[in-house]
Amino acid sequence: MTFNIDVAIEALKIIAAVSVYFVWVVRYDNIKKEFKSYELPKMFRDLVGILKISFTVMLQFEDNNLVTIGSLGIVVLMLGAVATHLRMKNPVRDMLPAITMLSIGLVILIYTIS
Repeated sequence: MTFNIDVAIEALKIIAAVSVYFVWVVRYDNIKKEFKSYELPKMFRDLVGILKISFTVMLQFEDNNLVTIGSLGIVVLMLGAVATHLRMKNPVRDMLPAITMLSIGLVILIYTIS
């Protein structure tokens, strides 16, 4: 059996979309609590959610320009998330989802632009 990078990238795109859907739709109450604890405005929370969902939807298209925009958007948002966790002095375990999504976004971005 050989490793197929195209299949792996498609799997990462699906994992990103399902993860964002789960966190921002199914577990939205947790997001509301988290943003409130960080003293971030509701409008900012909603903007981040709209962007995250939009960026992961962009990953599902075959147009490399859309995939590039979507993956770059995820990378930027996850850099912001990690910075926020660091600013709040959260334990590393609380940062792992953001670090994981950042990594997924970077892998997809690098693959797409190469």
